[in-house]
Amino acid sequence: MIVRKRPREKYFRRVSRYWADLREYRRRIHNRRKAQRKSESIDMARTFTVSEAQTLLPVLESLLRSAMQSKALIEEVDAEMQSLASRIFINGGTLVDVVSVARRKAERDKAEQRAKDAVAEIDATGVQVKDLDIGLLDFPCVVEGEVILLCWKLGEDKITHWHGQEEGFAGRKPIDERILRSQKKSN
Repeated sequence: MIVRKRPREKYFRRVSRYWADLREYRRRIHNRRKAQRKSESIDMARTFTVSEAQTLLPVLESLLRSAMQSKALIEEVDAEMQSLASRIFINGGTLVDVVSVARRKAERDKAEQRAKDAVAEIDATGVQVKDLDIGLLDFPCVVEGEVILLCWKLGEDKITHWHGQEEGFAGRKPIDERILRSQKKSN
């Protein structure tokens, strides 16, 4: 006589495993979000004066240029790969030089890593990278108890503008006496 397990017992084993997996997944998500919130609060902990931000510009400019060049290379290789894929699709297949395609993909991966490293290094200083296309950096700064962002764009000689946290690039205003005065008080 063949004894079969009841389907119901099998089902209950699966359900309990499902709930255990779900609890584990939710715990990981909760920890990840908690770490993100913690890192976001740390980012705003570092603030700069106008003179401190000015002294960092040469180093940050070279890092930003490196990240921008890497991004341009990534976009170039992606366009080539997209063109190749569409050519293969339209022709119903084609001969591909696998070695050169693999080489370009490896170049893309290296460029991606260089860009990530450069942006991470900029972020580690407390400076925020806002736009890699135009080369936009923001330096958190405290003025009269309020956090503002000193704004610098690649190509500018020095930091001459600022904006509030909610305003963004479109809300840039020239650095006024109030900001310079508060910097002198803190020094």
